[in-house]
Amino acid sequence: MLENAVETIDSSELQGRVSRFQQVNGDIVREMRKIIVGQDEVLEQVMIALFVGGHCLITGLPGTAKTLLVRTIAGTLGLEFRRIQFTPDLMPTDITGTDIIEEDTATGRRTWTFVKGPIFGNVLLADEINRTPPKTQSALLEAMQERSCTVRGNMYMLPNPFFVLATQNPIELEGTYPLPEAQLDRFLFNTKLDYLSANQEMQVLTLTTTNHENPVVAVTSAEEILSFQKLVRMVPVAESVARYALAIVRGTRPSDEFASEIVRKYVNFGSSVRGAQFLLLAAKTRALIHKRYHVTYEDVKALAIPVLRHRVLLNFHAESDRLDSDYILSKMIEGIPVPKGE
Repeated sequence: MLENAVETIDSSELQGRVSRFQQVNGDIVREMRKIIVGQDEVLEQVMIALFVGGHCLITGLPGTAKTLLVRTIAGTLGLEFRRIQFTPDLMPTDITGTDIIEEDTATGRRTWTFVKGPIFGNVLLADEINRTPPKTQSALLEAMQERSCTVRGNMYMLPNPFFVLATQNPIELEGTYPLPEAQLDRFLFNTKLDYLSANQEMQVLTLTTTNHENPVVAVTSAEEILSFQKLVRMVPVAESVARYALAIVRGTRPSDEFASEIVRKYVNFGSSVRGAQFLLLAAKTRALIHKRYHVTYEDVKALAIPVLRHRVLLNFHAESDRLDSDYILSKMIEGIPVPKGE
């Protein structure tokens, strides 16, 4: 096993924390199901990002309930929720806040006062993040990595926990700007929302075209979420499972000696070690959600594509052959053998 505080894994206190984690996860999903129909994998990935302490990018066509999903999950967490609607004329200070000059009417003295922007919340919905130019998109970079923002040389710490749940339309649509690679890499997941089945769309019509109301209620708190994030890091991982996760991440790099033919042909740049860190943390969380106390190869394999799809930069050969990162990653993962004797 990797070094993980394994010695306390069977303690009654830790067992209680694990039970509470699973109860809260179930309560959140139950509340979400009052509003959100289908999208099981998407919902699980957003929950994993929450418990890891990462950020989630949600990609889907207009009308697939991206914004509704984020607003609903924020309502179940008991956290301060903020929303930014990204538009082409949005400025970085509209996100971070800015210094203004205030005058004391008694003394006439003028001083700089910092007015906080909407980034100062626990759950930040960055709605249609790719409809604003890269200059404004990058205003989130420091916040997502360092949990702080710097304005006029002064650093301000953001509240903890802090999550960015960003939505974007596919880049093929009009009026969109591709996100910079450095910012994409700070998202734990790039989660894709697809169309629902016919039966699920009927459920949506039933819920949304009547006077039906079933508001969600908060089922947890900021302090509890922070404790869950620490709990996730205590989940033990066998070295063979960690090496399997690392093999998948290193396999995305065409320069790696063990890279597959499809990666060498279609990929310009692969994932950094941050991808491996996120993949292992996400796998730990999935294990807890599925009521297991150790990580399996299946946990790693199930999350590899949403963790890595935005960390792989394809070349023009992939574009000309109309191949996307999901297809290339799935073929690459098929070629990586799962160690025997788990």
